[in-house]
Amino acid sequence: MAQIKWTEPALADLDELAEHIALDKPSAAKKFVNEVFQATQKLKTFPESGRKPPELENTDYRELIVGPCRLFYRADKDNNVYILYVMRSERELRLFMLKDRKGNR
Repeated sequence: MAQIKWTEPALADLDELAEHIALDKPSAAKKFVNEVFQATQKLKTFPESGRKPPELENTDYRELIVGPCRLFYRADKDNNVYILYVMRSERELRLFMLKDRKGNR
C-alpha cells in the first residue's frame, strides 16, 4: 500500500483555494477539502489510477480531478505518492507552474 505525502506547495495551493471558496460559503470549502483528501486516499491502493495530464503525457505525472480542481501527483518505486500541485482546472498549467513556483503568488 502506498503512502500519501503532501508537499508544502500543494498544501498551500489547497489552503488558498479553500480560503477563496470559504469567502462565499464556508461549508462548501470544508466539503471541497474533504473531497480532496478522500480522493487522494484512494491513491494508497491505486496509485496509478489518475490520468496522465494532456500537457505532461511524456512524464511520470498523473492527475486527479476533484470539483473545480486538478491535483497533480507522482508515484515512486518505493510506494510513495507525492501530491505536488493543486490548481483550478481552468488555469493553464504551464503558466501556473512558472509563475507560482517562482514565489510570485
